[in-house]
Amino acid sequence: MATFPSEEWTTAVMENLNSDEDYARIARNWEDDLKYIVEPSGSLPAQVILYFDLWHGKCRKTLYLADTNIEQSASFVLKASYDIFKRILEGELNPMQALLTRKVLVEGNLGLLIRSVPIVLNFVRCCREVTNQFI
Repeated sequence: MATFPSEEWTTAVMENLNSDEDYARIARNWEDDLKYIVEPSGSLPAQVILYFDLWHGKCRKTLYLADTNIEQSASFVLKASYDIFKRILEGELNPMQALLTRKVLVEGNLGLLIRSVPIVLNFVRCCREVTNQFI
């Protein structure tokens, strides 16, 4: 279990994704990486970036970037306030609803994300399973 957002949290998510048989089966054809830009709000004083390299049901690499001057490109960039990501992780806000209502802004192929609902929901489930605290 880990605190969101933190380097320990991204590592815990990677370990959970890589050991989760349901995620591996559902995301077996996924070949894109994700970058989450978490904007300051609530108890988060500064922007952080979370990066996940997802490939065929596994997570090959994660990054936690508190230095936002470091560039990390990704197929999908999802941007929202800390409070929105927290609500998603707490189960108060459906991740697909957040995408469709633009509470989470997307750079990349939104149509692919919409067609990949099971993958998105399983990714979020794996994130929720390792989250026990928020900063």
